[in-house]
Amino acid sequence: MSRDRLPPLSALRVFEAAARHESFKQAAEELFVTPGAVSQQIRLLEDHVGVELFVRDGRRVVLSDAGKASAQILKEAFEKMFEATRLMKSGTQKGRVTVSAAPSFAAKWLMPRLYEFSAANEDIDVWVSADMAPVDFAVSDIDLAVRYGNGHYNGLHVEHLLPEAVVPVCSPLLFEAAPIRKPEDLAHHVLLHDLGAETDPSCPDWAMWLKAHGVDGVDASRGPRFNQSSMVIEAAVSGRGVALAKRTIAEADLHAGRLKVLFDEKDKPLDYGYWLVWPQTREPSAAQVRFMDWLRSQAKASSDAAPKRADERPVFAAQDI
Repeated sequence: MSRDRLPPLSALRVFEAAARHESFKQAAEELFVTPGAVSQQIRLLEDHVGVELFVRDGRRVVLSDAGKASAQILKEAFEKMFEATRLMKSGTQKGRVTVSAAPSFAAKWLMPRLYEFSAANEDIDVWVSADMAPVDFAVSDIDLAVRYGNGHYNGLHVEHLLPEAVVPVCSPLLFEAAPIRKPEDLAHHVLLHDLGAETDPSCPDWAMWLKAHGVDGVDASRGPRFNQSSMVIEAAVSGRGVALAKRTIAEADLHAGRLKVLFDEKDKPLDYGYWLVWPQTREPSAAQVRFMDWLRSQAKASSDAAPKRADERPVFAAQDI
């Protein structure tokens, strides 16, 4: 097809979004238009190429064979166009790095360290996007992300950054007021629960932890619940109870003496950890390379400073949930 016969770029953009979601409604939400506008652009494109790109089944739409054959190629083409646009803007956005991370990790691990990077790299502005939703690099301005998971992220460069472990903690003031010498003493304390979305099957809740330690007589269901790990940490620091804390998220408070680990518990690694990811289709800028090198050095220092982890694999299995 000659260049003057290319379909309208707007119609191609709408098709790429609709094909990726296999939903006109979700494509409309992404592009900030109405589902009717999406449908109109798809029909315009189908008229232009002379084939049906979606098979309509009631309210559902499914890619036709022609739609499937072109969707991935078009997705890659738009990724290249986005990257070309980023390069065009590089003169006005020189030295900017945008990183996405889960809110708790961003607030408790990344932000306390970020001033060191900024002080040593005054020519680079770091923008932090704290969000639980996985980044879609194809449609966002995010340069890189730190994800909590198992490291299986297709289409991305993936690099292990930090392991994670869970330990029981409380504030020193709470411990002095009512010492907690053995797990059975938890029957006399409030249990703080982490219901954060950044958990994994090997991450224990209180019921799993008590069972693994052979503790009876402690009601694991009682106590307040929080949907962010950082909020659980803050509740423990303020003396509201005893928490099962992710050590990486609690690291600053442990080092500062605002929290203490109970029962001399050794770290047992969880199945999930923290991963540095960025698109395979993008070449990191010089600023991004400097930031990633700094991030790696901070992660290594954090891991080296943590107590030696137990050699055994996690004792908290998914079937214990």
